[in-house]
Amino acid sequence: MPKESTAKSTRKAPEKRVQRRKKDPNAPKRGLSAYMFFANDNRDKVREENPGISFGQVGKQLGDKWKALSETDRKPYDDKAAADKKRYEEEKAAYLAKAEEEEEEESS
Repeated sequence: MPKESTAKSTRKAPEKRVQRRKKDPNAPKRGLSAYMFFANDNRDKVREENPGISFGQVGKQLGDKWKALSETDRKPYDDKAAADKKRYEEEKAAYLAKAEEEEEEESS
């Protein structure tokens, strides 16, 4: 037998949404991690070895392969990630300097 509800509704009032600032399309892209470089290199191999595999299963197998790699096998991917991180930091510094200059010009 269903409960008879005499209390007020348990629904919450809709909360106001906080509007985020739009991301600048000219902002530099973040650097990739060592795992992402590895995944990009090996994704096609995993798909060839397992035809018809789902997207989630590809990710799971890539993760298992990454965990099984030794430090020496990971080194090239770590080096790529470090170089990409350096690229990002340089581009970000240039981007922020340019934005600061533009802000000063607008306020003058």
